[in-house]
Amino acid sequence: MQRPSTANRAGLGIRDYAAIGNCHGVALIGCDGRVDWCALQAFDADPVCFRLLDERVGGYLDIRPMAPFQVTRRYVPHTNVLETTFTSSSGVATLTDFMPLGRDPAAAADDFIRVQALPWLVRMIHVTRGEMSFKIGMLPGVAWGEREPRVRGIEQGMAWDGGTLLCDVPIEVHELRGSCAVTLREGERLRLVLMAGSGPAPAVVLTQLDRLLAITVAYWKAWSGRSGYQGFYTQAVERSALALKLLTYAPTGAIIAAGTTSLPETLGGGRNWDYRLSWVRDSTLTLFALSALGYHEEPEEFRQFLFDRGAGDIFPTQIVYGINGETDLTERELPHLGGYGGSRPVRIGNAAHRQRQLDVYGDVMDWLMLRQELGGSLDPSELALLRRTADYVAEHWCERGQGFWEERGEPEHFVYGKMMCWVALDRAQVLLECRDYEDAMRAIVEDVHQRGISPRGWLRKYYDHDQIDAVALRAPIIDFPLPPDCLQATIDEVMTQLATPRGIYRYNGGDGLDGKEGSFVACGFWLVDALLFAGKTQQAREWFETLLRQANDVGLYAEEIDTESGSFLGNFPQALSHLALIHAAVLLDFVEHSGGDALQGTHADRVQHAERMMEEASKARQALRPGIDAKTWVLDLAELGLA
Repeated sequence: MQRPSTANRAGLGIRDYAAIGNCHGVALIGCDGRVDWCALQAFDADPVCFRLLDERVGGYLDIRPMAPFQVTRRYVPHTNVLETTFTSSSGVATLTDFMPLGRDPAAAADDFIRVQALPWLVRMIHVTRGEMSFKIGMLPGVAWGEREPRVRGIEQGMAWDGGTLLCDVPIEVHELRGSCAVTLREGERLRLVLMAGSGPAPAVVLTQLDRLLAITVAYWKAWSGRSGYQGFYTQAVERSALALKLLTYAPTGAIIAAGTTSLPETLGGGRNWDYRLSWVRDSTLTLFALSALGYHEEPEEFRQFLFDRGAGDIFPTQIVYGINGETDLTERELPHLGGYGGSRPVRIGNAAHRQRQLDVYGDVMDWLMLRQELGGSLDPSELALLRRTADYVAEHWCERGQGFWEERGEPEHFVYGKMMCWVALDRAQVLLECRDYEDAMRAIVEDVHQRGISPRGWLRKYYDHDQIDAVALRAPIIDFPLPPDCLQATIDEVMTQLATPRGIYRYNGGDGLDGKEGSFVACGFWLVDALLFAGKTQQAREWFETLLRQANDVGLYAEEIDTESGSFLGNFPQALSHLALIHAAVLLDFVEHSGGDALQGTHADRVQHAERMMEEASKARQALRPGIDAKTWVLDLAELGLA
C-alpha cells in the first residue's frame, strides 16, 4: 500500500481519513479501511472507536486485504457515503461505508430536518474482480478505555456492554477482541454492522442493508440537489456543504465545530481541544454559508436551539454550548490516553465556555438580520431580549475580553471584538427599527481608528500593540468603516508576516500556549475574501485554487496544515474551514458575474444577491440534476422490520 508521510503511531495522518455520519453520530475511516473514530449515538457520546487517540486501548474496527494492496477512494457522488477501492495482485474490491439516515415518515416531502437515523455504522465489501482475502478485527472501546469491555460471542457476531457487531460470517472472540478471516470471489460480498446497544435479529438487520444504503444515498443526493450554487467550484462547494450538514445534530439543530476531540494543533504538544460542541460564532457563520447556497431549514432549527437554550438577561449567555444545550462544559483531561502522535493531554469538555467574548453579540445580530431579510420575524419577547443585549453591548464594548481564537491569556482590547460590537449595534438598529445606538457606534469607530490601527495603517490584533491577526481580514466582510487604504495595508502585513506557500497563520506573537501551529485553513479563505474587496480578483482566485489543492483526496479539511509537510493538524472535519471555502467561492462568483459592487454591504445583502443569482440558474440546474422521488429517502423502521 502506498501512503503519504504519517504523523501518528498507528501509521496514518489526519489527512488520510474520510468522514461519514448521519446528523447524529460520526465516524472516521482511514485510507487503509480501518475505523479509528466512531461515535454512534451522538457526536459527543463516548466513542466506540478512538484509536486516533490511543493505539493501545482505543477501539477500532478493521477490514483490510491480507495481501499488499493499493487504495483509491471517493464519496458516492453528491453524498456522504464513502467508497474505498482496494487493488491487489489477485483482485479488486470496493468497501462501502455509511451511517443510515432518511426522512422521518411523519415529515413533509421537502423536510430534511426531521430525520430518522440508526446508531449504526454499516460496512459492505464487494469483490468486483478476481478474489481477495480479508482480515477483520474489532476492539470495542468503552468509557474512553477507563475500563475493559466485557466481550462475548453471539449469533453472527460479537457483543459487549453497550454495543454489537454483526457479520455475515462467524467472528471469533479472544479476550477483548473479535476477529475473522474470509476469502471472497468475484461477485461475492461481506456485510458488517457496528451498532450501539443491541438490535433486531441479525438476519433481519443484514437483509435490510441494501435498502438502508439506497435510502441513505437518496437522502444525501436530494439534500445536495437543493443547493443553488452554479459557480466554477461546484465540486468543492458541494463537498463542503455536505461536510457542514454532516456536523449538524438533527435532534436539536446544534452545529458542532468538528467531529473529534484532541487532534493536535501542534504535533506532540498540548494544543488539543474538544470541538464536538456548538460554538455560536462558528454556527452562525455556517448558517451564512448554507444560506448563500439556498438552504434555509438548518438556520431555522439553529435559531430555535439558540433561543431555547441560549437566552437569559442577554443573548447568548455564553459562546459555546453542548449539543443538547448544556452550559456546563467543564474541561476534563484523560491522562491514561497517549494522545494522537503522543500529543497530550486528551481533553473532553472545553474551558472556553467560561470566556467572555464580546464579538459573539455581533455574530448573532448579523445572522438575525440576515434571517429577517430572508423573511423571518421575531416575537415581542425575542425583540425585548435583543434590546437588552444591544443595551449591554453599548455599555460594555469599551471593556477587555477574550479574542476570536480563545487564547488563554489575560483579557485584552481585541480589535476584532470592538468591530463586532459595532456590528451588533448596527444590526440591532435594523432589527429594532431604531437609531438609539449611533453615539456608541461612532465612539467604537473612533476608538478603533485611534488605538486599533498601527502607525503603518494596518489593523492590529489588540490595542496599542503592533501584532497582526488574520481575523482582521474579515473587516470588509462585516462592513466595518475603515480609513482609506487600511484594508490594503492589512492585507500587505498579513502577506508579509503570516503567509506561507500553503496558507496563512492565524497571528504572530505569543498566546500563552506552547508549540508552533500550522497555517489556519479558514484564514487562507479569508484572505481570498479580502483580496476581492480590495479589487485583486486574479490574486484572489490564485490563492483560492492554492487552498483547494490543500484538501485531502476526498475534499475534506482539518483546522490547520503543517507548512512544511502538508500534514493536517487539528480536529477533523472542521466546519470553519469548509464554511470559509463556501463563502470565498460565492464571492468569487459574485465578482465574475456582477463585478466588485456586488460585494458591498452586509452578509444579508450578499445572501440576497446570491438568492437572485441562484434563481436565474435554477432552471439549468434542474435540467442537469433531475429531482428524486421523495418517497425514496423515507426511513420507516416499522416497514423495514427494524423498529
